[in-house]
Amino acid sequence: MDERAMIDLSTWPLTATLPICFLGGMILGYGYFRALQETTNLLVSQRPLPWILGLTLMRMGLLGAGFYLAAQAGAYALLAALAGVLLSKALLLRRINRKQP
Repeated sequence: MDERAMIDLSTWPLTATLPICFLGGMILGYGYFRALQETTNLLVSQRPLPWILGLTLMRMGLLGAGFYLAAQAGAYALLAALAGVLLSKALLLRRINRKQP
């Protein structure tokens, strides 16, 4: 095996890449939706616009970079990362709905 095959994510076995991408998607999703919650809190509290724009660009950039990295491992890995993000969203929404009366 040469060095190019060792660093090419598409050559890794699916049994390794899918769980890693799923967990990475959950971490990305949690960070994305927590940052989205903070962005809305900043909007409501009328904080300066550069803070809001910076947080928005950061969360979108990190999510895009995470999906790009997952796409390097193939379509199934990208779908696993997306499933992780969506599961994080569902878990965060469930937690928020439980807190509200």
